[in-house]
Amino acid sequence: MNHENMKHGRDSWYDDDAGPLVRPYTVTRGRTHSERLDLNLITLVVTAAAESASMDPEYVDILRLCHYPLSIAEISAKLGLPITVIKILVADLIEQGCLNFSSPPSPLNTETPDMNILQAVLDGIRRL
Repeated sequence: MNHENMKHGRDSWYDDDAGPLVRPYTVTRGRTHSERLDLNLITLVVTAAAESASMDPEYVDILRLCHYPLSIAEISAKLGLPITVIKILVADLIEQGCLNFSSPPSPLNTETPDMNILQAVLDGIRRL
C-alpha cells in the first residue's frame, strides 16, 4: 500500500496488487447457470476435438487441459475460475462436440442393493 494514500485515509490497490479482476459474467457472456443439469463437481470431461483459432481463450485452456479425463472441480482449480463459470464453459464445449463427458449415476436410484454384495464388502472390511 502506498504511504501517501494512508496519510489521506484511503486504501488503494494497484494493478499488480489486485491480480486478475475479470468478472465471471464477462467470461460467460452474462450467463449465470447452465441448462445442463447433469454436470456436477465430479463429472469427468475429456477433449473430443481440437480447439479452433476463433475460440475464446478460456475454451482453449479447457480443451488443452482435458487431453486426459478431468473433473469439473479439477478444471476449476487448475484454471483458477469459479465452478459455476467452468460448468457453463464445459456445457458450451459439450454442445459444440468438443468435449465428451461422463457423470456419475444419479443418487435417485431406488433399487435395493444386492445383499450378497453388501455382505462381501462387510466381510472384506472385517478382514482388514
